[in-house]
Amino acid sequence: MAFLTDYQAQEIKRKLLEDKSTLGKLFNAKNNKFQTLSVDHSLVEDYLKNDWEIFGKPLKTKTKIRKLKGHSKQFEDDIWCQFYRLGFRHLNFDENLILPFSKDPKDTKQIDVVAIKDDTIFLVECKSSEKLGPAKLLKDEFDLLKLRLDGFKKAIWQIFGRDKKIKYVFATRNLRINPDSIHIQRLEESNAFYFNNNTFDYINSLIKNYKNAAFYQFLGMVFKNEIINQNKIEIPAVKGQMGKKDYYMFSIEPSLLLKMGFVLHRTRANESEFPTYQRLLVPSRLKGITKFIDDGGYFPNSIILNFNTKKNKIKFESNSKMTDSNACSGNLIIPNAYGIAYIIDGQHRVYGYANSKYLENNTIPVVAFDGLDTIEQLEIFMDINQNQKAVSPSLRLDLEEDLYWDSDRVDSRLKALRSSIIKMLANSESSSLYSMISVGEDKALLTFKPFTAAISNSNLLPTAKGNKYNPDSLIGSLYDTNNQDHNKEMYKAKRKVVDFIIACYDFVEQHYPEIFNKEKYFIISNRGTYAFISVIGNLNKFETEKGTLNINTETQTRFDSISKYLTSLLDQLSIIEKEDEERQLRLLGAGADTKWLRFFQSLINKKHPEYNPPELIDWSERQNEDLQSEGRKYGVEIEKYVKKQVLKNLKNLFNENWELEINSIKRECLKRAEEEKERNYKEGLGVKEIHWTEMFNINDYKTIIKKYFTKSPEDFDLESVDGFETYRDLFSIDIGDGFNSTDQRIKWISRFNSYRNLWAHEGTKEKRLNKDEVEFLEKIHGHFYK
Repeated sequence: MAFLTDYQAQEIKRKLLEDKSTLGKLFNAKNNKFQTLSVDHSLVEDYLKNDWEIFGKPLKTKTKIRKLKGHSKQFEDDIWCQFYRLGFRHLNFDENLILPFSKDPKDTKQIDVVAIKDDTIFLVECKSSEKLGPAKLLKDEFDLLKLRLDGFKKAIWQIFGRDKKIKYVFATRNLRINPDSIHIQRLEESNAFYFNNNTFDYINSLIKNYKNAAFYQFLGMVFKNEIINQNKIEIPAVKGQMGKKDYYMFSIEPSLLLKMGFVLHRTRANESEFPTYQRLLVPSRLKGITKFIDDGGYFPNSIILNFNTKKNKIKFESNSKMTDSNACSGNLIIPNAYGIAYIIDGQHRVYGYANSKYLENNTIPVVAFDGLDTIEQLEIFMDINQNQKAVSPSLRLDLEEDLYWDSDRVDSRLKALRSSIIKMLANSESSSLYSMISVGEDKALLTFKPFTAAISNSNLLPTAKGNKYNPDSLIGSLYDTNNQDHNKEMYKAKRKVVDFIIACYDFVEQHYPEIFNKEKYFIISNRGTYAFISVIGNLNKFETEKGTLNINTETQTRFDSISKYLTSLLDQLSIIEKEDEERQLRLLGAGADTKWLRFFQSLINKKHPEYNPPELIDWSERQNEDLQSEGRKYGVEIEKYVKKQVLKNLKNLFNENWELEINSIKRECLKRAEEEKERNYKEGLGVKEIHWTEMFNINDYKTIIKKYFTKSPEDFDLESVDGFETYRDLFSIDIGDGFNSTDQRIKWISRFNSYRNLWAHEGTKEKRLNKDEVEFLEKIHGHFYK
């Protein structure tokens, strides 16, 4: 029964605009981060005292002034503009639209945004906070929500007719509301839609990538499984079966499929649908597909769908059974509902029709399954796309949780666990990393990959190959490898790892905000991510080896045991010299992550010498210039000795024929000499002849030594050479493997060659020697220079 007076109805209508020109100007104003005014010159001073500023050139009688919008006004305008970008052209022109919800004059509520398009009407209430934090004082908003919404619908239907679908949206910015709270429960009970930061970002991504077609995905999201109207969709189809799953083949108009269709984008806004798997569209490709269709082009391959019809069931009425087939023809009756057909493959083709002139009168071929769970959909999606570059490495890492959680292989389950941990860090509203990590299609400050690498390196979880754990990775692990209930243990380990990592990041946020709040710095950056998580895992391992911690230690105790080390690290980062800071932040390339980790470890070691893990000792030795000089000296002298003795013996063995004896090596050396000569010339070093014997490498010497290992002049009927020693006499050195074969006697040469790559690149810290390697070179050197 109507409760609005004619006057009230007209007042509400007057608050809504349909004029496209006026709406366009209003959009420009709302899309501006400043409020703007033109005021009499005499009033300017008063406005300037209230944070307004002058901009632009003064007019004859007016001055243009502006002021940044407050966060509340800005959010309301952003929501209004988002609906405008979605194609809504019937909107409120200011925030003073008051909507009654009963006949009592006191029962009214101000509505921030009203947006109308086709047969849908949205009523939006906006709440915001300047900084991210928990939502407070929402009781009044939700206690009588259902009663208010029933009244709003009656009022709107009275004005616009009962054929309109009405959706109340509670939109928030920077407010954390626990998904299990009574507030969210009441929103769901009232069939309202909760719209948070993630939703806003996702819809903006849709608009950017889908343009006008974003409207359809938006409807599918907010009206999912709700009936569009009572007109059933009935189309001819063939029913078959694959893998014990029913499927249907049919053709359908794009205009119908766009409203029924929904794409499970890998985004936080679709979190309730997880596991999801789809990428966002490529805008340029979408535009090209529309043009291709409008120019008469067509796609002979089918769209792949899955009907998610738990609420609204599809029906198939068989006409006949094909005589030579298990398939049968008939009519498929599809509920006319939003978001019931999940598009597994072909979203570009479907949404390419959204702006096409053939939207209503083309039909497109479809293969549709009924009732696939999302894991089955994901597997089909990956099978179709596994050889296409479109599945990004980031999305693959994100999908690992869903692909491998129940795998028979330990290493695959650990991949899934890592992926799940990172998503919990990114999506948990209790996490200081909330919304900071790019997950799936959600772009953020930090990328997924460094977290994967860091957790793999941290010892917080074990590593494995196949079904065999790496024993070295078990110390400090929070995953109980003895628990045979894999599913239960994975959830348990996930909670422990996430809580520990969050505790460490919370510590930085609370006690060192000047470091935490600085983007692309030592903690909140991709390289910082790897170093910080790796170092807290390494400290946990260190305390475990001391016996302070074990797998069952509570999170707070675990954090307390490493907090002194973190304090030392962060204290030193707080007072770092500008030159050292810039040098560290400039580090790029594949080895930068490890260098950052060693840097963090070295800062802790300065204050806590007892913390000196083997990898830090090794790194420190490789930075020792005296050690590098010593190793380089040994290496150069060893190589000189080897060259001298190899050539001397060759000449003694073969006299004037020695070059012919090693002609294959000579040819390679001549080639290297020419290449070196050319390189010197092109680098401006002049033209200098290079003798081929200068281009021997260690492997050439090894080949010669092995080939003539025991040969002496007598073997060739040559005159004996006084004091001649065979290669066996000269180059047999025991490095711990004994002398059971020729290969064991000269095995040192291969090791020497690998170390040569470390000392030969003088001036770079990429390849350096440690103490053990220098001691090896000293031993070889001592053998030759007794």
